[in-house]
Amino acid sequence: MKRAPIYSRTARKQRSRGEPLSAPESRPQAAPSPAPTAPRPKRFVRSRAFLTRHERLLLMTVPVLLCVLLFLAYSSLAPIERRFTQRDIDAAVLHTLENNMLPSQEAKAYARIRPSVVRVVQEGEQGGAQKGLRGVGTGVVIIDKGVILTNLHVIGTDDKTRIKVHFANGHESDAIVLRRQPENDLAVIQAVSIPDDLVPATLRSTQGLAVGDKVVAVGYPFNIGPSASAGIVSGLKRTYVSPRDNEILRNLIQFDAAANPGNSGGPLITMSGEVVGIVTAILSPHEQGSFVGIGFAVPIEIAAAAAGDSPF
Repeated sequence: MKRAPIYSRTARKQRSRGEPLSAPESRPQAAPSPAPTAPRPKRFVRSRAFLTRHERLLLMTVPVLLCVLLFLAYSSLAPIERRFTQRDIDAAVLHTLENNMLPSQEAKAYARIRPSVVRVVQEGEQGGAQKGLRGVGTGVVIIDKGVILTNLHVIGTDDKTRIKVHFANGHESDAIVLRRQPENDLAVIQAVSIPDDLVPATLRSTQGLAVGDKVVAVGYPFNIGPSASAGIVSGLKRTYVSPRDNEILRNLIQFDAAANPGNSGGPLITMSGEVVGIVTAILSPHEQGSFVGIGFAVPIEIAAAAAGDSPF
């Protein structure tokens, strides 16, 4: 009897032909289960919850903190401002004084009054045979229209006398007499023509003026000038008797700044350059009338009133 073949022919035929055998059916495998994740720490959960709850507040606070940090960083890098002490200031002032020659009070006072001071020249009679220089004095401009204060004895009492004034910038002009006040030896004159840059003087009341205050007399002594001489107020409310005509002048300012013939009619000024008086006389035992240390000035209140335009 033939034995039944263990393998089928068909399989043998396919194998003989070189065809691959079909793989046996594999059993379906179950998908691998994911690895268990570690539980998150409770601190991280709390932080995240805190950030979620306060998100808006943090968005507002963080920029402010950044600005504060930037400001602190800038402040730490910025140069430290040095605060000057009184010792530093004193040292700087002392250094300036030692290395720079500053103008004196007298020099500054003179510079301020200089544009207002004029030389007053009394010449011979107008249209007459007597011509030439008869006298020189000083005047001070008190109104910018060319109104000038001076002494009566500088211009004389004769209306026929010709008067000329010389301004600080060199301008020359004839002048006419507006008013005379013999009791105070004062005269007010008006320049016929004036310079464009004419500067009137600043007047200051003598109220508050004290003995010992510094003053400067400005004028043309002996036709030399303009000249300045410094001194102090030696007395107030003095009386002076003129040796020319025994005229008594009262309520005068006494000063010791050098004054000589030609200073008459000039301003007596303070250290701020303000006019407190009009130089009118000197007390001298010599016939030449040279200065011995006592001069007199009419207070500016009286002089300005003579001009009819007193600010006091």
